[in-house]
Amino acid sequence: MSAVAAPSATPGAIRRATLVGGTAILIWSTLALLTALAGPVPPFLLVALSFGLGGLVSLGVILATGRPLLAVMRQPLPVWLLGIGGLFGYHFLYFLALQTAPAAEANLINYLWPLLIVLFSGLLPGERLRRAQVLGTAAGLAGTLLLVTGGKGVSVQAGYLPGYLAALAASVTWAGYSVLSRRFGAVPTEIVAFFCLATAVLAVPCHLLFEQTVWPQGVWGWSIIAAMGIGPVGLAFFVWDHGVKRGDIQTLGALSYATPLLSTGLLIAAGRAGLTWPVIAACLLIVGGAVVASRGLGKDHQRS
Repeated sequence: MSAVAAPSATPGAIRRATLVGGTAILIWSTLALLTALAGPVPPFLLVALSFGLGGLVSLGVILATGRPLLAVMRQPLPVWLLGIGGLFGYHFLYFLALQTAPAAEANLINYLWPLLIVLFSGLLPGERLRRAQVLGTAAGLAGTLLLVTGGKGVSVQAGYLPGYLAALAASVTWAGYSVLSRRFGAVPTEIVAFFCLATAVLAVPCHLLFEQTVWPQGVWGWSIIAAMGIGPVGLAFFVWDHGVKRGDIQTLGALSYATPLLSTGLLIAAGRAGLTWPVIAACLLIVGGAVVASRGLGKDHQRS
């Protein structure tokens, strides 16, 4: 796979790009609550609607800025394969895992992707694994284990092996997409709009094959779809793309373990989850890991 390198950046620019990418973690934390508020809309239909809306809004923004769409679309085939495979492939595998394995175990395996981002990034040119990022990621993984299992044991049953493998494939897919995006640092972030639209289109046959159609209910239901399309399945992918291409990808990977914590916090605030000791312990582990992982952000960092 040929790479299109991004221009070199100063430590300050890397720090700013990392902070921009980190806002995706905050935005993604709203997804669980919005999904719960969306009601009985099945997952693939939810993907088709929200990604479709997010892609269309993004196209409107691109046109409003006067950026020629053809210039954005004129990218090598590997860029398209990576982007569409990353966004659609991840969501397909994740929902497949949830349908074929217990949700807690599937979620736990899925949340290996922050750890995999840190590990995979060490293979990039000019990158090396740093102890702070590895320690911070390990703490985040431990906190996520507590959060997802509620402090109880994880029951692994052979009958759920296909679901476990799908969850593992989902985590590898997202980590691979995030790390390999850095190899195409010169590709404009606006291309994500087309990745979103392609994901929406591919989700339609998946919905028709695997699900029964249940449309969003009333103005409230469609408002939730709009919020998802603009936020966690819209803007979040753009700032993430900017962060992984131009920021400190190892720190972003380690900080990503804050997503399930923040998501759970929003569910608690909305009265849809309870505050328990595993949540408090997970908070300490994940926040502590994030503090450790962010030490020296942007310092002594070489660009690929």
